[in-house]
Amino acid sequence: MENQLKAILNEAKELLSKANEVPEIEEVRIKMLGKKGQLTEILRSMGTLSHEERKVLGQAANSAREEIEKMLAEKFAEAQSVVKHAKFKLEKIDVTEPGVPMPLGVKHPITITINEIAKVFMSMGYSIAEGPEIDTVFNNFDALNSPANHPSRDYTDTFYVTEDTLLRCHTSSVQIRTLQSEKPPIKIISPGRCFRRDTPDATHSPMFHQVEGLLVDEGVTMADLKGTLDHFAKELFGSKVKTKFRPHYFPFTEPSAEVDVSCFKCDGVGCNVCKGSGWIEILGCGMVHPNVLKVGDIDTEKYTGFAFGMGVERIAMLKYGVDDIRLFYENDMRFINQFK
Repeated sequence: MENQLKAILNEAKELLSKANEVPEIEEVRIKMLGKKGQLTEILRSMGTLSHEERKVLGQAANSAREEIEKMLAEKFAEAQSVVKHAKFKLEKIDVTEPGVPMPLGVKHPITITINEIAKVFMSMGYSIAEGPEIDTVFNNFDALNSPANHPSRDYTDTFYVTEDTLLRCHTSSVQIRTLQSEKPPIKIISPGRCFRRDTPDATHSPMFHQVEGLLVDEGVTMADLKGTLDHFAKELFGSKVKTKFRPHYFPFTEPSAEVDVSCFKCDGVGCNVCKGSGWIEILGCGMVHPNVLKVGDIDTEKYTGFAFGMGVERIAMLKYGVDDIRLFYENDMRFINQFK
């Protein structure tokens, strides 16, 4: 058996001298030291020998194993070093070469417009309030003094989730939540997404964005509302812009008005943006109806308030000259990148 051990050791040396890659070296290890390896077979057969023979052969076998393991370790280290250096060479970076420019993203025009609107009102002391996009029929209609026969309550006009819940069709529902959770003075704006069953075209979309505002305090009048919105229009569209209030009807405000601004493209002379009228409609507003204030258990003899709401897409289309609302939702980077 000693001769066999010498033969195994010589064979291992010869095989390792020819093996240069890790898989080849692993094959040698298995052949010599694996469960069915040559050296392992010899160790298993030692059971038939006498005690003295086992002692002598065991020492020789262990010595052979140690030598083979040492050769294997050296070969593995050598092969791994070659692989490592080859990898380093392949991944070598020339630090003198110019870097690859990483293009910066841009804000979406809707986000830009919301931020601009919010900035103006926050400078006047308004805070931002948010609410869920799926809300109750009560918050969306009943609490806003909308009668049961109001057209927008029809299933063909509003996205109902259940009989009592729906996708909000305006962010006025946030105003109701604020009235119920806070006490005057209240001064908030509520930007967010809204949903209506509109067929998409150049000026309509089933999903759109609104920014609505609410102010409730003692002694609030229509004059405060007009002054607030006139200041907002001048900050957003330019100091030369004029505002005009036209009587209108909303169930949640009384009196109510539509607000027009003098065309900021033609200075009121008349152009394709204002359709020759010199004026552009931008939002609706009015004094908060007492029935709405009562939902928040607010004393209508002591407090009054005003509310307003505007479509963000409409403001963005007017300000940036966009002629199709669908462009905001197509995710075409050629369009988005123009707002850098």
